[in-house]
Amino acid sequence: MYDDEKRSRLRDGMVIPAHPLALTADLRLDEPRQRGLTRYYLDAGAGGVAVGVHTTQFEIHDNGLYEPVLRLAAEEAAAVAPDPAGGSRALLVAGVLGPTERAVAEAELAAELGYDLALVAMNGWRDAPEADILAGVAAVAEILPVFGFYLQPTIGRRSFGYDFWRRYAELPGVEAIKIAPFDRYATIEVIRAVVDAGGADRIALYTGNDDNIVADLLTPYRFGPTTVHIVGGLLGQWAVWTPAAVALHAQARAIVRAGAPVPLELLARAAQLTDANSAVFDAANSFVGSIAGVNEVLAREGLLAGNWCLADAERLSPGQADQLDRVLAAYPDLTRGGDPDALAAGPGAPVRDGTALQ
Repeated sequence: MYDDEKRSRLRDGMVIPAHPLALTADLRLDEPRQRGLTRYYLDAGAGGVAVGVHTTQFEIHDNGLYEPVLRLAAEEAAAVAPDPAGGSRALLVAGVLGPTERAVAEAELAAELGYDLALVAMNGWRDAPEADILAGVAAVAEILPVFGFYLQPTIGRRSFGYDFWRRYAELPGVEAIKIAPFDRYATIEVIRAVVDAGGADRIALYTGNDDNIVADLLTPYRFGPTTVHIVGGLLGQWAVWTPAAVALHAQARAIVRAGAPVPLELLARAAQLTDANSAVFDAANSFVGSIAGVNEVLAREGLLAGNWCLADAERLSPGQADQLDRVLAAYPDLTRGGDPDALAAGPGAPVRDGTALQ
């Protein structure tokens, strides 16, 4: 159940991996590995998981896998981090797809399964007027609190400007927004819209910009007398190498809270993470291999049996495996976890910042 304690942790900032889909070679749900992934993320210190999102493969919304995949994650979260009142202390975010009728139905199902928030993917509305999309989001918010989602236009096929996001931020029930246009101009525009809508103290800002994670977390976004920060991430990149992501997030939040200088080493690590993401997400080929890239990394670590995807088009691009070889060799601390104490060392001392649920 989404309560004040979960709301506080969401606003404080946490790591939320975008949960992949575990498949067998014949493209059936691999239930043991699906459950194992959820445990991996929560054991690594993630504050929650997002299921039914792009990294989970949007195809599950149409082939009967949506309910079982959401259910498995909810069951494992309740086992790993049980809430005395029932369910899980981990934050459960359900991806729902438009148009409105489907988004509402999926939000109702997610609510029944114990999910806390609905991450609304607007690509399901296709070319519908913005007013229709906002009405659909408002309808979802009557069922579950909303985690807004600016899906990068390369995948979502649509851009949204300041006016849209200001109206979005004014909707009752919007608790957070994942900002993922992979575009600095658009990112700042969304944040400005939230501030101008009076949502700075009400809406938690999360990065979905897998190409700019560290800078997003460190930057003070100042508009007149108001300064806000992106406090966490809901990221496909954090579906891999999650222990290192938790430590990196803790370091960034410690620096922000202390108002301390940013170490140059952290900026170097930021560039390394972007380089690593270019291989995982297949930036050279307009992100065609992004889901397969995430799955390939997890398969190499034994968490998945293979990099298989439901859609034929979702597969590693030529040369992508070689790029993964390169970044794995180049950045062992970044990808394997490194020294958690060194990563978390910043102003003060090692900080877990309330996101771990041990």
